[in-house]
Amino acid sequence: MEINNKTAKKLKKDFPIFEHNKSLIYLDNAATSQKPKQVINFVKDFYEKGYANIHRGVYRLSEKATELYMQSKKIIADFINAEPEEIIYTRNTTESINLLSYTLPSIIKKGKNEIVLTEMEHHSNLIPWQQLAKRNKMKLKFIKLIGYELDLGDAEKKITKKTAIISLTHVSNSLGTINPIKEIIKLGKNKGAITVIDAAQSAPHMKVDVKNLDCDFLAFSGHKTLGPTGIGVLYGRKELLEKLHPFNFGGEMIKRVTYENASWADIPMKFEAGTPNIAGAIGLGKAIEYIEKIGIENINNWEKKLTNYALAKLKDVEGIKIYNLGQKSSAIISFNLPGIHPHDVASLLDSYGITIRAGHHCNMPLMKILGVSGTCRISFLIYNTFEDVDMLVFALKKIKEKFE
Repeated sequence: MEINNKTAKKLKKDFPIFEHNKSLIYLDNAATSQKPKQVINFVKDFYEKGYANIHRGVYRLSEKATELYMQSKKIIADFINAEPEEIIYTRNTTESINLLSYTLPSIIKKGKNEIVLTEMEHHSNLIPWQQLAKRNKMKLKFIKLIGYELDLGDAEKKITKKTAIISLTHVSNSLGTINPIKEIIKLGKNKGAITVIDAAQSAPHMKVDVKNLDCDFLAFSGHKTLGPTGIGVLYGRKELLEKLHPFNFGGEMIKRVTYENASWADIPMKFEAGTPNIAGAIGLGKAIEYIEKIGIENINNWEKKLTNYALAKLKDVEGIKIYNLGQKSSAIISFNLPGIHPHDVASLLDSYGITIRAGHHCNMPLMKILGVSGTCRISFLIYNTFEDVDMLVFALKKIKEKFE
């Protein structure tokens, strides 16, 4: 389905939030996405007509719930070109990265004591590694920025034989920059490093192929991908997952238990202790089916058109400062209006029915590099239109007039 302004308006009708909020212009998709009725109704039907716990129930309701749960893993595995046993469900990207920060030390080779990140990482891909470095007396290194993109020359210097882990965002949640992760993964592989990709801002918007990227681990969140909250995905290369120790302990992740000892279930079960978010998992599977029906390339192409349109229109707002690479950017644009705090801009835009994000976006170190306390951020998805952008620009001009 090729998306244009007309089809975007048609797709918008799939999202009940806009039916119940007629004047809403939702431009905070990098924080979380709205949910299509196909996902909402599927989850509602599951709770009303087919809910049961999974794996252990030897009755039809449980068997059907288990089938839906396992089917969702197949859907998600196909979506990123992985195998179902390489898909672990977590709560979100944050928990996925924390899981790795506690389990990876067991397979780090002797003499490797450095962790390489970038200067644009979200706190969720900074603090877990920061704490690992403190616990294990490791050294953190950061690939520097040139403007709004990574310095590949600096990456080559920072990634050495001592590098144990490289973890970086695919797409910056503040700058919208699409990072050259394939090149950085290759640099890491050449030095024997474990590579981790934060795909929270890329998986809903562009094709992510873990085999093509050749990464070891990759994480993204359901709630940013048109799916429910409380469900996240951690992909791990099969041979590495089999070597890792479990993160949580309890029911469902065991093979055999005595009062003195326990042995673990096969992957991915050994990482999924307790009753999982069953409805969240099957809801995410349905969300991915919805995305694939439209086509991830079609979504990406429409968002590029919207982003380019917005960048051109925003230039009409006198004095605006835009933090974005233009053609090299995803569907995220950060900006500031001179002399007006981002929170004031966001609050005033809300009076026009326009929702944006304002603040440091869990990127406090990056904001320091940019020399600001925070920015205003807009972010697009398939239900956004040219008219949304036009209304945003109109409102920004009116806000500027109030402060002059």
